Amino acid sequence: MAEIGFVGLGMMGMPMATCLAAAGHRVLAHDARGLAPPGGQAVARDGLAAADTIILMLPDSGAVDSVMTALLPCLGARHLVIDMGSSLPAETRRWAAACRFIDAPVSGSVAKARAGTLAVMVGGGDGEFAQAQPVLGAMAGQVIRTGPPGSAHAMKALNNFVYAAGLLATAEALTIAAEAGLDLEILADVLNASSGRNIATETKVKQEILSGRYAGGFQLGLMRKDLETAGALAAGVQQRAATLDLCRGVWSQALAALGPTADNTEIHRWLKDAS
Repeated sequence: MAEIGFVGLGMMGMPMATCLAAAGHRVLAHDARGLAPPGGQAVARDGLAAADTIILMLPDSGAVDSVMTALLPCLGARHLVIDMGSSLPAETRRWAAACRFIDAPVSGSVAKARAGTLAVMVGGGDGEFAQAQPVLGAMAGQVIRTGPPGSAHAMKALNNFVYAAGLLATAEALTIAAEAGLDLEILADVLNASSGRNIATETKVKQEILSGRYAGGFQLGLMRKDLETAGALAAGVQQRAATLDLCRGVWSQALAALGPTADNTEIHRWLKDAS
């Protein structure tokens, strides 16, 4: 089993690192709070270089830049850095030109992170993928190669745009239905049996919204960040994206009202209160 460096033990990072340790890998964890997963070891940042493979599970490209700037002088030909957060594709390409660096963002809830069944998209070359594959397998139910470095981060942002649009439409439909006096439980059944079905109707309506839990496990600030990444991607290829622009605007308003740490499903509460 491999020795793996792991940076970022947040809501998703901790269960992911725990899966690695449970699979028998030796996890060298670096976290600002000095945390380590069960069976893992907390190390200083320069201690990460003892591992051939180093995983970054950080919130944005700024955080990745801070870690990589300090880590780069310690990296050699044997080292592979895997960015599993949601970073800017251009920044991913920049780091891939400086060292062996690939993007492998994840899709899935905290529950899937705990179960080791996340979907992982991977952008990188054959040699890097061969080194990463057995490590990623301990955290993923599905691994999809997307192309060169940066392609996985681009596809993750576009995926999250489609999810955000679906969740927003679902929340609006629920708000309209409530004002019309319709049974929301039955509406959820109709959506899931019909062409309106999407991941939000299947996993968020009854579980998080109608229950009043609003705890889907993905923060509103991160949702907005992914939408901005998708927007930058559209601008970079000079593609008009009216739905994306509309979606960015509404989620930005919700972010201003609810704050970045609110759960993404609270878009429904915000719409309901604003109506």
